[in-house]
Parts: sequence; C-alpha cells; structure tokens
Amino acid sequence: MKIIIVTTCLIILPCLIKCEDKSFLKIPNNLKIGAATSAYQIEGGWNTSDKGQSNWDDFTHSKSHLILDGSNGDIACDSFNKYKEDVQLLKNVGFNHYRLSINWARILPTGFANKISKEGIQYYKNVIDELHSQGIEPFVTLFHWDIPNVIAKMGGWTNELIVDYFTDYARVVFRELGPKVKVWITLNEPNVDCSEAYDKETHAPGLNMPGIGSYMCGHNMLKAHARVYRMYQEEFKKTQNGILGISISSSYWFSKNKNEPESGDIAFQNGCGWFLNPIFSKDGDYPPIMRKRIDENSKLEGHPKSRLPVFSPEWIEYIKGTFDYFGVNHYSSRYTENVPYNNITGWYDDTGIIESVNQSWPRGASSWLYVVPEGIGELLRKIKNDYNNPPIYILENGYSNYGNETNINDINRIDYLYSYMKEMLVAINRDGCNVKAYTVWSVLDNFEWSKGYTERFGIYHVDFNHENRTRTPRLSVAWLTEVIRSKQLISFDEFKAKFM
Repeated sequence: MKIIIVTTCLIILPCLIKCEDKSFLKIPNNLKIGAATSAYQIEGGWNTSDKGQSNWDDFTHSKSHLILDGSNGDIACDSFNKYKEDVQLLKNVGFNHYRLSINWARILPTGFANKISKEGIQYYKNVIDELHSQGIEPFVTLFHWDIPNVIAKMGGWTNELIVDYFTDYARVVFRELGPKVKVWITLNEPNVDCSEAYDKETHAPGLNMPGIGSYMCGHNMLKAHARVYRMYQEEFKKTQNGILGISISSSYWFSKNKNEPESGDIAFQNGCGWFLNPIFSKDGDYPPIMRKRIDENSKLEGHPKSRLPVFSPEWIEYIKGTFDYFGVNHYSSRYTENVPYNNITGWYDDTGIIESVNQSWPRGASSWLYVVPEGIGELLRKIKNDYNNPPIYILENGYSNYGNETNINDINRIDYLYSYMKEMLVAINRDGCNVKAYTVWSVLDNFEWSKGYTERFGIYHVDFNHENRTRTPRLSVAWLTEVIRSKQLISFDEFKAKFM
C-alpha cells in the first residue's frame, strides 16, 4: 500500500559525515532501539482508586495560568486505561525496549511507605507483564519530575528528608516490580528539574528561589540517587541482577571563539558535570570550576557560606561510582563564550559563560530545540574520553511539532532522527563509543509540562479532543519500522524511493 505524502517544509541538513562508508551506518546487533514516555505526561487517571495527589496535579490545578494552554494531565493520553493498545503500538514498530516511569503517588498514596496501594502496584505489574508478553524490555524510571504533593509541600527536593522518603519508595518498587525489571533509572534530568522547579516557577512545585533552590535540590538528589543505588546493591542485586543509572540532560557546547576553547567545557561542567562529576569522576564531588565560581559569587553577594552546599568526605566517597551505565538525554547544542569576571557582579550566571545559537540552525516547535546533529557525536566522544568509555544509554532524543499541526507526514522528525542517529552510529562504529541503547522521545504526543499540549513529540499523533484519545501513526512510524527491521539507517529520500 502506498503512503500518501502531503507537501511540507523539509529540513535541509548538511552532510555531516565525510566518509560515505555505509558500514558506519549499520546498526550493531547489540544496540537496543526503543521509545519513551513518562507517567504524568501520558497516564491520566489522576484520581483513580486510592492514588495520592502529585506535585503536578496540584500545580496544574492551582497554577493553570503557568501552563501555556491552561491544560493538565488529568486524562492526558489515558494510558492508564489504554496501556495494552500502547504496548501494541510499540510492538508494531519493532522497538526493543520501552522507557516508562512510575508515579510515586500512585504507589504510595500518602507519599510515605506506611500505605502501599495494591491497585497502583497491580497497574504497573500489568504494564510490565504486557511489555514482556510482546517481547519488549521495560526500562523503568523512579522519578520523572512527579512526587507526592505532601512531600512537595515540605519543600520537595530542597528538604533533606526526601532522601529517606525516596529510598523507602524505591525499596517498595524494587520489591514489587524488581523481579520483572533489569534496567532502572533513578532520576530523570535532575539538572533540568532542579533549575525549572526550584530556581524558577515553571515546573512543579515552582518554589522560585533563584541561585539557591536548584543547588539545594541537586545536593539532595545526588544523595538520594546514591542511597538508592547502594540500597539496591545490598538488598536486591543478588536476586534481581538489574542495573541502575541516572539520566542527565546534556546539550553539547561548542566554543564560539577559537581563542577560548575552554568555554565549551566550562559550560558542560556547570550544566552536566554538576551531577556527572560527583558520580562518574575519579575524585568525585562537584566540578572544581563550578565550586570556585559559585563560592566566589556567594562571597561577593554577602552570603556567610556558599550557595552551593558542601559534601562531607564521607558523602563524596558514598556518591562516587554509583552507576552501572551512563544515562543521557540529548536534543540540541549551543555556542559558548566567556564573560570576564566583574568585580561588582562576579561571574555571569554563576558560570562566567554566555550561550547562544546559530540562527541558521533549523528549529523544532520547542523554542530550545535547534537541530545540530553533530552535537550528539561530539557528546558521545566526550563521554568516552572523559569518563573512561562507560556503557552509554541514550534515554531520550526527539523532535517537536506544533500542537495545532494535524499533518501526520512528519518528514522534519524523520530528518532529525536520521541525522542524529547517523552521528551516533559513526561514534559507535568508527570511534568506538560504547552506546548500548537509543531511545526516541516520544511514543505519543503528551503533556509537555509548562507547554501543555502546544508541542508534540510523538511518533503517534494523539487526538486530545476525542474522548478515546485516538492514536494515529505518523510517517516516522513507518520509517522507524524499516530502520529497525533492516538494521540499516536510511535517509528519508531512500525510504521514499523504496516504499512510496
């Protein structure tokens, strides 16, 4: 059957790989290709059975003016009721794995381990069993930005008590679901959530404590991640034999000026090293450049101590090495320039770095998503070189359309995925980067946080105006199906010539 194409605007991408050797574009047999979603963004069922209220339930209901279209995730994609259909959609494409997340408040309605929801546990058991029945491996995230609202009201991730609460929650999940799960993600994009939820008011709980909230949040997240990792090793590893990691959102930063090549790495250390250095580096702790500049700014601002908390030597050792793989979410890149130290205002933005973009770069619907495929290759090589070539799990990569677009011929998304996967495969096949998994964001159009439903990342279109939340495959579904089936990356033009 022929696929009908509606004329659309194409992204014109440069040829990024000089060598035309097709062997570089071969998909290794051991590379898992999957897709991802998160609980609040797709599940709905916000007040089903005995589920507790989450921070995002409260945020979207009480501060709907902060959501671009005033929407919420009360129903979202209704995956709580349609999970079997969604697993079938994954099966149709041929995905090897599915990254999902657990809604903490669905498991522990009070937020604490004194009450465990049998219905909540059963729901996730049903989803995981359905995945296994279709030959799809579950990758499970414990925290994808939603926490019980009662804990959010206590300060959320700025309150050190959350380290114990998160560990208690994780223990329940491991005990109930661990025999069926081999890949765990403790925290999703802590660097993004800490900045948006605690320095600003754009993410729940929106505490808006710039320059303080994010660092308190990050400090406790690192402790919580390490505590859960160590707990799993001691209590569950022997019987369940799973692997654990953390998923960091990482751009790639290109130094704009040849005479300051260090600016890109300084941006990386502040944007990602904030969480990577304590876990993955030989010495642990926060990156020295980050510590130095925040300490200096804090003193200049009259603070009695640094706004960046200090780990004890015991915590530094405890956090260091708490990984089985390197999890990364990557979408875009930036240029960087140094900003000289100012004796009055200190280091600009705590980093001494200003970021910019090339206006010639194509862009998705998301204001931050510029299409810069070479960035993912450079990032993978940096991880290889700086962190001793660990197993890398790419846990998100995707492209957004505008929410008012009904066109299912998402050629721009195909071009994006092709160009990024191309750079990834060259990094694997030519440069020896140890990439084990590649994950498309997202399976479905979903609730995109402060942007509501105005931006769509799904390879399946979801009709949010229909009570059935009808799913319709976009053209990228057919393209991905062929790429996975043939284990060979093909461009849209090649796909068009062969199948259209």
